[in-house]
This record gives sequence, structure tokens and C-alpha cells, in this order.
Amino acid sequence: MIRQRGDMARAQRIVVKIGSSLLADADAGSDGGVQMARVQRFADEIAALHAMGKQVVVVSSGAVALGRVHLGWVDRALSVHEKQAAAAIGQPSLMHAYKQAFARHGIGVAQMLLTADDLRNRRRYLNASNTGETLFGAGVVPIVNENDTVVVQEIKFGDNDNLGALVSLLLDADLLVIMTDVDALYDANPADNPDARRIGLVDHVGAEVLAMAGESGSSFGTGGMASKLKAARIATRGGVATAVVSGDKPGMLEALIGGEDIGTLFACGGDRQSRRQHWISEVLHPAGRISVDAGAARAVIRHGASLLPVGVRTIEGGFDKGECVEIVADGKVIARGLCNYSAEEMSRLAGVPSEDIEQVLGYRDFSSVVHRDNLVLLNSTEDSPS
Repeated sequence: MIRQRGDMARAQRIVVKIGSSLLADADAGSDGGVQMARVQRFADEIAALHAMGKQVVVVSSGAVALGRVHLGWVDRALSVHEKQAAAAIGQPSLMHAYKQAFARHGIGVAQMLLTADDLRNRRRYLNASNTGETLFGAGVVPIVNENDTVVVQEIKFGDNDNLGALVSLLLDADLLVIMTDVDALYDANPADNPDARRIGLVDHVGAEVLAMAGESGSSFGTGGMASKLKAARIATRGGVATAVVSGDKPGMLEALIGGEDIGTLFACGGDRQSRRQHWISEVLHPAGRISVDAGAARAVIRHGASLLPVGVRTIEGGFDKGECVEIVADGKVIARGLCNYSAEEMSRLAGVPSEDIEQVLGYRDFSSVVHRDNLVLLNSTEDSPS
């Protein structure tokens, strides 16, 4: 895992996220709004990594922005359906630009369009992961974007910084590189404060670091530094180091992989065996709640136990078997997990010993409500019931 600059050369699988402001240009009419020279430069730098034996996936914004340019909608707010229409127009232009740019190096590209729902469904999550692995095996560079032609707020990633972090977990990457129109994280806004200091290395993305974020300065992008810090937190918790570097300056990828002190490096933490836990805690939306007694809470928090039906008190929501639920004790959410039984089944199992499940339901698929392997703690042991 990457914990310092000297480890960068060991990164074998790299996710490169490129923001809209780096790709779209309202004045680039001849290229349909695409800053083609910049796309070609990105392709040149990624091809150089490819030649070093690195596997690279590009998470690319830009479809909606390019559609805006084509339709003349740059300077006005868009409705949901107008954004979807803009994405439908812009996505082919975006992929055509990447195809042309990588073709100069004899490298093929593939389009992967995702929604948050694709990652919340475990089967589709694994299918997307397997598709990525197959494309890597074929020597192809996957180009990932949110499927903005169908997405609505309820299934939206939020921004492509977040998408980049989740894709880095999906594809078991070593490094996430966020290329943007700023060159690093600073301790103050460098546009307002000439004494602002670049922060080269961040060991932990906590509240103090998140508070350094400013607002977005881009007319095209949806995320500012705040979204990049949140993405870094998601990725590093899953064992994926994250770097924020300038996309305006040539040679940034080669310099970064070479260990040069550029941009900001967020050192990775956590354990690679926790990817499933990160899927549960970061991707899934809880479909219901299960309130438990103090004894069950202690067993889950302090002893690493599975949640058993005997400790369940009340059920909220209409969740199905296998869906994500919040586990609540004394009014506090202590964990999330995948429930082995539906809400209707759980309403009958509350307070029932595991050995009596079959007597109550007529069958017993599992002895636990939420197995420990499918459970993620959200609060510290200091807050656990005594």
C-alpha cells in the first residue's frame, strides 16, 4: 500500500479522474466543445503508464458539459431532463475524442457507464468489477462515466470525484489520481492569500482536513475541493492512496508516479480485506432500521459478534432479504449490515432465540440476522452501551 511518495512506483492499477473543466471549452466549436489538445496530452501520459505495465482506468466527466456547448446551454441552469439530453449528446463526442487520442498509441478504449444503483446491487457490482478485469486483460483502457442520460437524484453518485473513489474500490486499485484545475490542497485559499501553504502529504482525512475545503471555481464542474477530500476519505479508508494534482500542467502523472513532491498525496489506510465493508458503508443506502437491546449492541461492538434475532427489539422500513439496514441502539446508529431476513420475517423474529427460528418461520436460512462478515461498525466502542 502507498503510505509515502517513495511507494508511488509500486502502484500497478491506477484510476485517473479528469474533471469537466479540463475537457470542455465553450469556444472550442470545431471540436464540438472538446479541448482536444488536452485530451491528447492526457492520452499520451496515460499511454506512457500503460507502456510501463500499469493498468489505467479513466473516470471522465464532461458529457453534460459537452452537450451544453453543442446545444448552446452553457450559461443557464438545466432541468433534470435537459441534463439527461445534454449527456446523451455529449457522451458520444467525449468517447470519440478519447478513441482518437488513444488510437495514436495503438490502445483501444471502452465505455463503462454506471449509476449508483449499479454499485448498490451486489450482483451488478461484481459484474462491473469483472468487466473491468476483462478489459484490463485485453489491454484496453476503460473510460468510466456516470450514466447521466438516465440518472436522477435518487441514484446519482453526487459528482465524479465520488465516482472515482468508488471505482477505485470496485477495481481494486492502488492509486486514485484526481486531475483538476487546482494543483493541490492548501491550508488557505491561494487566490486570496499569497502565503497559503501547499500541503504535500495528508496521513488522515479527518474533520480538520475536510474543513480546509473551499468552493468550486469551475463553471462546468459540480465539485470543489470539498468533493475531492470526501473522495480521498472514501478511497483511503479502502486502502487506495489518493493524489490531487493539476491537470493544466503537462507531465503530472509521470512526475507523480516517479515520486516527485507535487500536488497533495493522501496516504492510504485501512485494509484491503475491508472492501466489502466499504461497499456496505459507503455505497449502499439503508432500506430500514433494526433496533437492538444493550446486550446485542455490546456483543456486536465489543466482541465482534453477529447480530442475533434474540437481541432485536423493533423493525422499521420495508426491506427485503439481503438489503442494507441500520442497526440502532439507544437511539444511535451503531452499524450497517446486510439483513438475512426481510422486514416481514424480522417482525416475527424479534426477540426469538436462533434455535427457534424454524419453529417461528417454518424454515431457517440463517441463525443470525446480520452476519459479522456483512456488518460494518459506525460508532466507536467509547459510545457503546455499558
